[in-house]
Order: sequence, then structure tokens, then C-alpha cells
Amino acid sequence: MKLIGNFKRYLSIHELVSRFMLTIRKALVLFTLSIIAFGSLPLTAQEHRLATFNIRWDNPNDIGNLWKDRASQVIRLIQFHQIGIVGTQEVLAHQLVALNEGLGFASVGVGRDDGKAKGEFSPIHYDPSRYSVEASGTFWLSPSPDLPSKGWDAALPRICTWARFSTAAGERFYVFNVHYDHKGQEARVESSKLMVAKIASINTEGLPVIWLGDFNVTPDNPAYLYPLSQPDWKDARLVSKIPTYGPKGTFTGFDWEREPDGIIDHIFVQGKIEVLRHGILTDNYGKKYPSDHFPVLVELQF
Repeated sequence: MKLIGNFKRYLSIHELVSRFMLTIRKALVLFTLSIIAFGSLPLTAQEHRLATFNIRWDNPNDIGNLWKDRASQVIRLIQFHQIGIVGTQEVLAHQLVALNEGLGFASVGVGRDDGKAKGEFSPIHYDPSRYSVEASGTFWLSPSPDLPSKGWDAALPRICTWARFSTAAGERFYVFNVHYDHKGQEARVESSKLMVAKIASINTEGLPVIWLGDFNVTPDNPAYLYPLSQPDWKDARLVSKIPTYGPKGTFTGFDWEREPDGIIDHIFVQGKIEVLRHGILTDNYGKKYPSDHFPVLVELQF
């Protein structure tokens, strides 16, 4: 009788094991079928985070906000928000090196004074693990855009750096990064006209375009309004699927008590681009800002 009881227990255990194995086989079959079905569907579009960020040049008179103290904060901000492409302004050569080394990024761009390394850059930094540069260049915001020069009533030479990017998923798009003059209104308006014309002449493929930077004008200025009067140009802030986040201004002058009251850093888009999010980032450390401008971020897909 004891032998029979042990045999029955063996059968019961064997039956449980068999049922378990059958369940596993069914799950594997369903998993395989789901993989096949998923593989037959088109891949969803990748999302991309870009930003414009005037980092403030390394001015030794910025006591309390020196670049040596701010540099790590600028880098950490870009890393934390997982920004893959960022157009910066007021960047000196050693600041360019510090940003690229700290981020593990590459960049394109030249100094505005000589087209090499002298003067401020308006570079485009990018994550080389995600993006490849197919072509790039820099031109001056002046009637002589191919030569280092000041334009119209500008107080300083001003430039635009651009790049055509591609991704492993086959996406291709342009980024243009500008820094308009802080004094010359004629120069700002003419710069917008020049930018629209130059982008059209460079983007012969009709690819999506992100045009960003420090425009030094608020949304009521003709230099801002001109792009919006042209076909297919939109302000990312106004077309974001999620309403824009952040304050109503982007310049602080490092003043913690100041309430920014004018957006002068903008991101325009053209072509087949869906803007998912737009935000003015107010990150700070101990009641200090990483720069005298807030960075402006967009998340988008093509």
C-alpha cells in the first residue's frame, strides 16, 4: 500500500510538472507571435530634445557668477534634461572645450572675429552617439555673410552656425543657431530677412529645420515677427502640444530677485516637425543661476 501511495504522489507531481511546461510553451508561442506582429509595424518616431542656451561669456568682472563656478552647473543642467543638441551663445574657445569635454559632446562652429578661434562662438553641440553631422557652416549676419563682418547698425559682429544632422533611424534635419545684435534694431530685422533667405538656399532638400538662438528681441519686435510672416515658419512655444512651461522671460542678468519679463531666446521650426513640449528652464543652485539667460528647451519628433 505504501508503494502504491508513493506511485500516486509521483504521478501527481509529474502531472503538475507537465502542466507547468505546457503553460511555458504556450507563453513562448504567444511571445514569439507578438514579436512577429510588432516587427511588421512601423517603428514609432524618435523624440529629440534640443535647446538654446546663452551661457554668458567668461567675464572676469562677473564677481559671484564667475565661469569657473558656473561651468559645472551648465554641464549638469544639460545632462539632467538629457538634451541631445544645444545651440549656445557667447562662447569663448576655452568655454567651448570645457562644455564638450564635460558633456562628452562634439560641436561645430567658429569664432565670430576671424572665422577661426577668435571672439565669441555660436556653436552647436551634439551627442555623437545619437547624431552625425553631414554638413555644417557659419555665416555672418551682414550684407557680406561669407566674411567676418558687422552688419547694418550692429554694435558687434554677429554670426549663425548651422549643421545638417542625421540619425541611425534615417532622420535628417537642419539646426541653425544665431545670436542677434543687442543694440542695432535695423541689424536685427535685416538679420531675420537674411536668415530666412539663407536657410532656404541651404536647405535644398526641404528637410525639417530648427532655428534657435538669442534673438535679443521680444515677440512684439518686427525681427521676431518677420519669420512668422513667411510660409511654414512657427514658434515652437506657440505650437507645443503641451502648453509651454516656465516664466514669461528668459533674461535675468544673474539677479535672483528679478522677475524676467521678456522672452528674447526663441526656437522656430519649419517643416514636418511635431513639437511635444516647450519650456523655459529656471534651474538654479543656492539662489544662483548657471547663466544670465534661462535655457529654452523643446522636445520634438519628425
